Amino acid sequence: MKLGFDNDKYLSMQSAHIRERIAKFGDKLYLEFGGKLFDDYHASRVLPGFQPDSKMQMLLHLKDQAEIVIAISAGAIASNKIRGDLGITYDQDVLRLMDIFQGLGLYVGSVCITQYQGEPQADRFREKLKSLGINSYVLRRIEEYPENVELIISEEGFGKNDYIQTSRPLVVVTAPGPGSGKMATCLSQLYHEHKRGVNAGYAKFETFPIWNLPLKHPVNLAYEAATADLNDVNMIDPFHLEAYNETTVNYNRDIEIFPVLKAIFEEIYGECPYQSPTDMGVNMAGNCIFDDEATKAAACQEIIRRYYTEAVNIKRGKGTREAFRKIELLLKQAGVTPSDREVVKHAKVRSEALGTSAAAIELDHGQIVTGKTGDLLSASAAVLLNALKVLASIPHEDHIISPEALEPILKLKTDYLGSSEKHLHCDEVLIALSISSAHSEAAKKALEQLPNLKNCDMHSTVMLTANDEAVLRDLHIRLTQDPHQ
Repeated sequence: MKLGFDNDKYLSMQSAHIRERIAKFGDKLYLEFGGKLFDDYHASRVLPGFQPDSKMQMLLHLKDQAEIVIAISAGAIASNKIRGDLGITYDQDVLRLMDIFQGLGLYVGSVCITQYQGEPQADRFREKLKSLGINSYVLRRIEEYPENVELIISEEGFGKNDYIQTSRPLVVVTAPGPGSGKMATCLSQLYHEHKRGVNAGYAKFETFPIWNLPLKHPVNLAYEAATADLNDVNMIDPFHLEAYNETTVNYNRDIEIFPVLKAIFEEIYGECPYQSPTDMGVNMAGNCIFDDEATKAAACQEIIRRYYTEAVNIKRGKGTREAFRKIELLLKQAGVTPSDREVVKHAKVRSEALGTSAAAIELDHGQIVTGKTGDLLSASAAVLLNALKVLASIPHEDHIISPEALEPILKLKTDYLGSSEKHLHCDEVLIALSISSAHSEAAKKALEQLPNLKNCDMHSTVMLTANDEAVLRDLHIRLTQDPHQ
């Protein structure tokens, strides 16, 4: 993958700007961390060179001053919302994030459940947190939010929310994913801190949209594709344009909520330190792109991946037609089509030529390897083995797992365990490969190539099983699939 983003420059610039923002406020700063704090794989895909843990590395420099509050919406808990890149629910991810943060020496103060309306699933999650010794708080859904500023900044609005007990000067508010209520958590806390005589401030660390890239830049369009289910829309920031006569990009929810934030600051300080939503941010990512064409190409590929993902979600009853239509529109705005993905072309050509399902993987050096469904292996398992053989310089005709070793596994699966699946899949084949590596040098060489599949693109002409998806996700292979059984 061609790089286009300077991660070291980003770490330096971003850290400096966050420190400057902390210094502007008095007793406490609520810093909203948008996107993924620990493993921002979306950013690493659309900004080639960005490291998924960059934001975490910056935060570790401030760990003695900082505590973390994790926000999750009650609706996400109730609907078992899935984090697509990890395949786990948002509430499971809250616990995962807590373990990661604490393992790195960061202090996690509490969990905040937002937009609460008495959901029993949210109540059960709070009980689980309590049994684990984790403090939790509730922010209630406010009617007419964010339009009715007078109601929001009152005892009937933010006043009904729990006050989150915090003990450190920097409070980082993060979440498993978008739409979790991070900003509302920060604003509610400003209201409650003011009532208690605490001089608190707010800033936002949001990677996307990138404010100093054009509105229709593919990187910003890719953000819209990633949040298509939330109906987020990138917009020109009208407040920034009016205040500075400068065109910048923000998104609809931040622009809609800005009058609320401005009114809260005016109540606390007598004036608002920010003239626009863009002012609230500390995002330096746009200044660290050194190859714009590389980032455009990477972002276009991400939009295509989102297209296939939503198509599969619809087939499985999890997606929406509205989100799919939006991504179709974003493809047109970016000037690409679903077939502008090399692995898609190769997988479909192979499938049509053989009359069976097929898959293709593009290796890091550009070579594309294909595989088909056969008597023993699914297409996904076949292409995985074929790719490992290429990486290990093993001739295609050589077996790195003998058919005699695979046949009993398939017999066990179908005859004794009653599976309707007539082929072996990725997890089963990798186990067989690992066993073979104990006595086969070729199998050992192939197995050692697994890390080199990281960030490789793959396409399957049929939908994969959940187990296959999990294996490929763990290998960090960038998978797309046709929405066919």
